[in-house]
Amino acid sequence: MFEAQTFTSARIQGGVREKLPHDSGAKHVTGEAFYIDDIVEPLGCLHVVAAKSTIAHGRIIKLNVSQAREAPGVACVLTATDIPGQNDVSPTGTNDDPCLADGVVHFQGQPLFAVAAETIEQARAAIGLAEVEIEPLDAILTIEDALAKKSFVLDPHTMRRGEPDSALETAPKRLKGRIEIGGQDHFYLEGQVSLAIPGEDGDVLVHCSTQHPSEVQHNVAKVLGRPDNAVTVEVRRMGGGFGGKETQASQWAALAALAAVKTGRAAKMRLDRDDDMIMTGKRHDFLADYDVGFGEDGVIQGLAIDMAARCGFSADLSGAIVDRAMFHADNCYYLDNVEITAHRCRTNTVSNTAFRGFGGPQGMVVIERVIEAIARALGLDPLEVRRRNLYGGPGRDVTPYHMTVEDNVADQLIDELSASARYVERRAEIETFNAKSLILKRGIALTPVKFGISFTTTFLNQAGALIHVYTDGSVHLNHGGTEMGQGLFIKVAQVVAEEFQIDLDRIKISATNTGKVPNTSATAASSGSDMNGMAALAAARTIRERLVAFAARRFGVAESDVTFRANRVRAGDHELSFAELVKLAYLDRVQLSATGFYRTPKIQYDRETASGRPFYYFAYGAAVTEVAIDTLTGESKVLAVDILHDVGKSLNPVIDLGQVEGGFIQGMGWLTTEELFWNNEGRLATHAPSTYKIPTCGDRPEHFTVTLWERGENVEETIHRSKAVGEPPLMLAISVPHAISDAISSLSGGRLLANLDMPATPERVLAAVEDTRARESTT
Repeated sequence: MFEAQTFTSARIQGGVREKLPHDSGAKHVTGEAFYIDDIVEPLGCLHVVAAKSTIAHGRIIKLNVSQAREAPGVACVLTATDIPGQNDVSPTGTNDDPCLADGVVHFQGQPLFAVAAETIEQARAAIGLAEVEIEPLDAILTIEDALAKKSFVLDPHTMRRGEPDSALETAPKRLKGRIEIGGQDHFYLEGQVSLAIPGEDGDVLVHCSTQHPSEVQHNVAKVLGRPDNAVTVEVRRMGGGFGGKETQASQWAALAALAAVKTGRAAKMRLDRDDDMIMTGKRHDFLADYDVGFGEDGVIQGLAIDMAARCGFSADLSGAIVDRAMFHADNCYYLDNVEITAHRCRTNTVSNTAFRGFGGPQGMVVIERVIEAIARALGLDPLEVRRRNLYGGPGRDVTPYHMTVEDNVADQLIDELSASARYVERRAEIETFNAKSLILKRGIALTPVKFGISFTTTFLNQAGALIHVYTDGSVHLNHGGTEMGQGLFIKVAQVVAEEFQIDLDRIKISATNTGKVPNTSATAASSGSDMNGMAALAAARTIRERLVAFAARRFGVAESDVTFRANRVRAGDHELSFAELVKLAYLDRVQLSATGFYRTPKIQYDRETASGRPFYYFAYGAAVTEVAIDTLTGESKVLAVDILHDVGKSLNPVIDLGQVEGGFIQGMGWLTTEELFWNNEGRLATHAPSTYKIPTCGDRPEHFTVTLWERGENVEETIHRSKAVGEPPLMLAISVPHAISDAISSLSGGRLLANLDMPATPERVLAAVEDTRARESTT
C-alpha cells in the first residue's frame, strides 16, 4: 500500500526557532480577536456593578440596600451576608481579602456591595439608592507612617551573608543614602472582566480574563461554598495582564458567579477604567535605605540595605514579591558581606500585587543607585564601578542567599554592548556637548540585568498539558498557560509541531480551561514557555513514542529505524504521511491522546535560613540609554537605546524581540512618567489616562536597537535551551533614570550624585537639578 520513496529533506512550516508572527496578531489589528467582552451575552444576561467606599478606613455603621433591591431592572443585590461560602479571595490563605466589605472598610474604593441589573446604567442608579454610613477611623497611608506604627501585613525578613557590620566599620570609604521608588498601574488594554454562566446543580462556567484560571476556580468555589469541581474557568486570551490578572481577577469573577448562581441567569462584571485603577492593586512602591562600605577602587566591601514596600490593606502576594526584591538587590554584583532587610507595610490603600518583574525591578533599582553613588564619590565612570563589582568565578560567585551563580554572562554582554554601542566614544561626545550647552544636558548609562527564573514558591514550579491527535492528523493542544499577548501559545505550538514534525497549521491552539488541565500555576514568573513548553513536549513525546512503537510493529523494523520529518514518517523502507500513520494507528487501537507534566528540577529554598537555590537559572541583558534633559523645565527625552539581551536559543526570535522592546518601554514608563498619587484622604487622584501617563508611540526613542545575543544558550535543560523573556527586559529600562541622573550630575562635573527618586518626572528632575546646583555652589 505504501511504496518506498526518497525521504524528503524539507523542513516543516512553523517549527522551533522560526521567526513567526503572533498567532493572533492579524486578529489583534483587525479587531477579530475574541476577548471576554466579545462573547455573545446569553439571553437575560445581568450586569454587575460594585459600590465603592468613599472612606479609606472606617467602621460600617449602616448599610441599607432595600431601596436598591426594589430599583428598576435590579435582579439582586449582594452584600457580605449574602455570600454562602467564605467572604475571602486571598491567594495565599491569609484570609484577609474580603470579596465584599464586612464591618470595616480598609481603603477608599473597596467594594461594599454589588448590584446585578438588566443594564450597567440601572445597576449604577440602584447603587445611589443605598443608605451607607461609615464612621471614619485613623488611616495609615504611607510607608513612613506604617513603619512608625509598625503596621505590617507580614513579619520583616532578613537575608545575611558574611560579616556586613564589621566590613562597614573597616571599609576605607562609606556612604549612606535613601531612594523612593514609585508604583505602577498595569493599564492593560482590556480591563478586569468576567462572564459567569450558571449550570445544573449550582455549577458555574466562568469566562474570565485571568492569568491564573485555577486560582479563580478555587476562590469562586470558596465564595460559593462549593467544591472546586463545581466551577470551570476558561480564558482564550487577555488584552494584557502584566501580573494584574494573577490574583486580582478572582474578586470580580466571584461577584459575577454569585449573581449568576443566585438568579439562575448569566452575569457579567466588567470594570470601567476608573474603577479598575481605583479598585485593583498596583506595582509596590518602595522606600529603601542603604549603607555601603567600599575601597578606593570602588569595590563593595560591605552593604546593608533596609527596604520597605507599601503592600496595601492585605497580604495578597506581597510576601513573595518583597522576597524577590531582596533576591535581586544584588543584580549582577558580588556582595561578600551583605545584610538585606525588608518590611511589608500594611496601609489603608488598595492591596498591591504582582507586576512584571514581581519585586525584582525595585531591588535592582536600589543596588544600581548604590553603584552610582560610589562612582560619583570616587570620580569614576559608573560603568567602571559596575564592571569591578560583577560576579566572577569561584570565590566571587555566591549570592546573598547562598546560591552559586553558574551561568554568569553579564561581563560578556557588557563588553559586547559597550563596544557595539560606542559607549566610550559617546560619553566623550556627551561631555563635549554638555560643556557647550547651558540649558540642555545629556547623559548616558549602561546597566546590566541578572534575573532569576522560577517561582520562588517552589511548589508552583509545575505545569500540565493535554494533546489530542485526531484521525486526520490534526492536533488539539491545551495546557495550563494563559495568553496575554506575550506569544506563549504560538511558542508552545511550535514545540509540538517540532516534536511531531508537522506544520504549525495542523495544530489547533485552544483556550485554557480548568476542566482540561487542572491545578495549574499562574502564567507568571517568566516561566510560561519553560514549564508549559516542557509539559506539552512530554505529552507530544508520549504520543510520538506510541506511534513509533506501532510503526515498528506494523512494518517489521526496529524502533530506531522509525523517523519523523516534514509531515512524513519513515519506517525502514516504508514512508507515509503523518496523517496516514495516525489513521492506521487508530485502526489498531493505539491511544492518540496524552497528558504531559513538568516540574522544574534542582530548585529548593529554605526561607528560615534564607539560603538555597530558588532559581533554575538566570536571564541576562544589558542596555545603553542616552537622554537629554531641559534644566529649566525638568523635561527629559530618551534619545537612543541599544540593547543586547540573552534569550538562550530562542524558540521564536520575532516574539522574543517584541517582548524585549515592549518590556523596555513599559519599564521606561514606570521609571519616568507613570506617577501614582494618593491624596491625604487616601483617594487615588491618578485613575485615568488624563492624569496617569503611560508611554505612547511618541515616547519611543528615535534610535532603538535591540539585538538577541547570538551566543546565548541555556546551560540548563530548558525547552530547546531557550531562556525566559517575559520579565527581564523591563529591568533594562533602569538605564533610563541613570542616564537622566548622569545628565543632572554633569552640572557638577560628574562629582555629585543626583538626588533623584522614581519615577523621574519633570518635577523630580527639576528638583534634582536645583538641588545639585545648590550643593555645587557650596563646594
